[in-house]
Amino acid sequence: MDILLIAGLWLDGSAWNDVTPALEAHGHRPVPLTLPGQGDGSASAILDDQVRAVIAAVDQAVGEVTVVGHSAACTLAWLAADARPDKVAKVVLIGGFPSGDGQPYADFFEYLDGVMPFPGWDRFEGPDSADLDEPARDAFAAAAIPVPEAVTRGVVHLSDERRFDVPVLVVCPEFTPDQAREWIGAGDVPELAKAKHVDFVDIDSGHWPMVTKPTELARILAEAASIIAS
Repeated sequence: MDILLIAGLWLDGSAWNDVTPALEAHGHRPVPLTLPGQGDGSASAILDDQVRAVIAAVDQAVGEVTVVGHSAACTLAWLAADARPDKVAKVVLIGGFPSGDGQPYADFFEYLDGVMPFPGWDRFEGPDSADLDEPARDAFAAAAIPVPEAVTRGVVHLSDERRFDVPVLVVCPEFTPDQAREWIGAGDVPELAKAKHVDFVDIDSGHWPMVTKPTELARILAEAASIIAS
């Protein structure tokens, strides 16, 4: 099965470089995406450009597709399910949750000259980054791509309630499955509260398991896709 891989803020498709070989070994076709404004040189990109790029990748996939979103890009994965509920077989959310209709996409950090640069590791101290050593942190920060403000402040638009029929797997890195269930049950994640099929899996990592636990993450993603494919 084709597995679309969408990394979060400041990352391009190369974030999945250590994951894709393991997915191929499991018999799947990984498709890491580099989004407009996050690696393709489109400093003027808006959220709709990223959404269109994701939907185009779904349309180009062979047969049904699993769409994986990491962190803020969990919303992009969910938007793919909204746009193509008959084509997206499963949504996998890593370390994040989808924003709801009418909410800003990822208005989380400070802006500079029309972009949201990586804010530094002080903002991620604790479980988010505890498994990243200094060389890994330095490499991440050096490669981080400032995200256009028009992307992060773009408004999410959801329209097709068939998205709630698409199975969801929540991969829990810096938080636990029990915490995720609690947040959803408390109404903090309205989109997943309405989803009909939500499963959870733990991974012992910080916020970026594609960097620190790529083989284990690939196994989780492959198993998720194989359940659908079978």
